[in-house]
Amino acid sequence: MYPDPNMNYADITPEEMGFLHQATEGLNENQKRYFYTVYNSKRKNSQEILLFTLLGFVGCAGIQRFILGQIGMGILYILSCGLCFIGTIVDLIKNKSLTLEYNKNMAYESHRMALMTP
Repeated sequence: MYPDPNMNYADITPEEMGFLHQATEGLNENQKRYFYTVYNSKRKNSQEILLFTLLGFVGCAGIQRFILGQIGMGILYILSCGLCFIGTIVDLIKNKSLTLEYNKNMAYESHRMALMTP
């Protein structure tokens, strides 16, 4: 049995752990290894996103949106100073849910890639 790589993530939530178990349920051992390798390289840490969101108050608003792959929102945040700092404050509050949404999308992508391996 392949050891549970979920234990390697310092900030993993029970919701994310359950989602990863569900995503790897139908995969064989080789596919699970590939899945976790790809997912680990794409996964974002919610504390890092929080730090980048805090940089929005210093003058670099929107960096967190670029890191999460939301290029359009990142440009909007840069041009509007984080939507007059209101968007940045909302992102401070929602940083864990933004990170979880991104990580779920990366898990879907990793799962599709793992299915293509023998």
